[in-house]
Amino acid sequence: MVNVDDILKKYSSSLAKKIPGNEYRVGDVSREYLQFKQDMMPNLSRYEKMARSFGGLLKVKPSKKDELRLGKNLGIAHLDITPSEVISFSFFGAFITFFIGLIIFLGVFFYVGSDFISYSFGPAGLFLFMVLIASMFVFYYIYSSPLRMSKLWRLKAGSQMVPCILYIVVYMKHTSNLERAIAFASQHLQAPLALDLRKIFWDVETGKYSTIKESLDHYLESWQEDSLEFVESFHLIESSLYEPSEARRIQILEKALQVILDGVYEKMLVFSRDVRSPLTNLYMLGIVLPTLALALLPLASTLLQGALKAYHVFILFNLIIPFFVFYLTTQIMLKRPGGYGEAEILELNPEYYKYKSKKPYILSGLIALPLFIIGLIPFLFQQSWFVDTLNLQKDYDFSQIGINFLSGIKFFDFKEIGNGIIVGPFGIVALVLSLFIPLSIALFFSIAYKIKTKQLIKSRDDTKQLEQEFVNSLFQLGNRLGDGLPAEIAFARVAESTRGQRTENFFRRVNLNLQQAGMSLENAIFDQRRGAIIFFPSSLIATSMRILLESAKKGLKIAAQSLMSISEYIKNIQKVTQRLNDLLAEVVSDMKSNMVFLAPLLSGIVVGLAGMITFIINKLDAILHDIGGGGATLGFDINSIAGFIDINKIIPPYYLQVAIGLYIIEIIFILTNVLVIINSGEDKLKKTYEIGKNLKAGVWLYLIVTLFSVLALSLLAAIVLQGLGS
Repeated sequence: MVNVDDILKKYSSSLAKKIPGNEYRVGDVSREYLQFKQDMMPNLSRYEKMARSFGGLLKVKPSKKDELRLGKNLGIAHLDITPSEVISFSFFGAFITFFIGLIIFLGVFFYVGSDFISYSFGPAGLFLFMVLIASMFVFYYIYSSPLRMSKLWRLKAGSQMVPCILYIVVYMKHTSNLERAIAFASQHLQAPLALDLRKIFWDVETGKYSTIKESLDHYLESWQEDSLEFVESFHLIESSLYEPSEARRIQILEKALQVILDGVYEKMLVFSRDVRSPLTNLYMLGIVLPTLALALLPLASTLLQGALKAYHVFILFNLIIPFFVFYLTTQIMLKRPGGYGEAEILELNPEYYKYKSKKPYILSGLIALPLFIIGLIPFLFQQSWFVDTLNLQKDYDFSQIGINFLSGIKFFDFKEIGNGIIVGPFGIVALVLSLFIPLSIALFFSIAYKIKTKQLIKSRDDTKQLEQEFVNSLFQLGNRLGDGLPAEIAFARVAESTRGQRTENFFRRVNLNLQQAGMSLENAIFDQRRGAIIFFPSSLIATSMRILLESAKKGLKIAAQSLMSISEYIKNIQKVTQRLNDLLAEVVSDMKSNMVFLAPLLSGIVVGLAGMITFIINKLDAILHDIGGGGATLGFDINSIAGFIDINKIIPPYYLQVAIGLYIIEIIFILTNVLVIINSGEDKLKKTYEIGKNLKAGVWLYLIVTLFSVLALSLLAAIVLQGLGS
């Protein structure tokens, strides 16, 4: 007997070629699903478009192992591209990066001439090496993007697992229909889990699977390794369909919700223990040791006779170490289990336009730009057009402003070492002015992020407080319905009993629409113009009211049981959430204190020490040159010591401070990102808000400590060396 599947496989490709306008490839899904995906997850389409555009220019066939791994990650992240396009895009991105770097190198070479190679082989070679490293990083970043996107998708979807099981269990307690329960959950959840649930239906509609259960079981296989409790809960829900006893069926459904709650708690308990050691190592290797090493740089640059340059410090502390910290934090984030975190999707918030607006950046830029220019004042004073226009000197001595014990010490202290080459600034005033550069950058992001997120965060906090009160109000509403009161009267009774609470206004508005506007219960809650839900944008309230409307069709008793079940389940979820917050509180608080207190404190003291060392070397260099120039003899060659302690070969503290200030800003960005993911999952709004808040706290502390350290230690050194100079 001829197999039907063999016939379809044999002739499907030839038939597809004869159908005009066929734009689908093998494995494509329905147009409805693609449209839904584009509407719900537009942030993932940029990578897809670039991979399709650039990946098609260079055909690279991946190995079987890479194809399977990339294909799995692309499927999880719902990226409609092939593994070949990802690898081709990676090679093309690396090539473009290297090509741009090479063009810059050749442009500088032709502008400067052959001296750029002969006298500056070190910087030129280092630039080419950094271009090569950058191209390798671009290749790695593009190639590993499907893995990161799939993990972020898992984290976001995992944060919605508990509400998903809750909605399905509550629905199936009054209507034992798995298909309608999954459809109900997909309508009231947000992406990405809603997208996964809808794809279960698309796979049935397109004929990939014959039943919802078969499609669901195939989908659950993808969660087998990452979230076994989610799979077990769904299997319990499926098994409830075959229970003849109503009491036994309800018991199994309640067990399904308890299984996922216990599973999430146990996994986060293990994660909170395992993450402590990596975060401690990260802090020591990525923050403490680099910061302490900065204190030795001024002296080390002198001992190395100028071999250590300022651009080495910038490359090491602003590129290499932040990349190392970013890599370590990425590995920590990839270990975070799903099932817990912020489930709200930012793009669906009515005030999302404030988050996307560019106006905050313009306003913060207008504030930060003058401060940035103040940080460049030492270099402006070296420009003839600037000092001539304002009738100023290129530099000033402290004795000119009445500070005689600092006589001979200049504000900026640029030094000419011959052939018109100027080095510096080495002065205390220049070091203090350099603080305005990290201050301007930190204020730019801090002010912009605060403006972007202030209203959204306030709205979210108000909604969470409203939901906490709504749980008890929901139980009261269920009791009123259980007493036999119609829903129209029950809302008025609950409004009276919740007087003074946030939820009072919700129930009063529903009652007002029912009594005065003559609306139906559904319109009183969900009407697009006057519905009460418009003024209380909460997914919990909206879903609870949908369940009320759905269960009320089967009677007031069923509706009362549904509302009381939701209230009890949400209380249990809140208890588990509180326990999870307690588990992560120590890890998060320790890391945050290190990031916004200890790291800025250590860095500020280190910059003060660097300024003091530079001040001492500068003073000793002047004293030794005076002794050597005066022909004094102390039994040894003064000129050899003066050549050994050469201020011209030291890295100016101005550049050290700018480098470490930028380093603090980068570290705050990176560590805040990982702390938000550890505590709340993938939450863009909280991440932006926390970065702005931590920048404000950490950078201000760093600037204040640095200012006092520089002034105190430099003045102390000046007092000590005053007697030596005389």
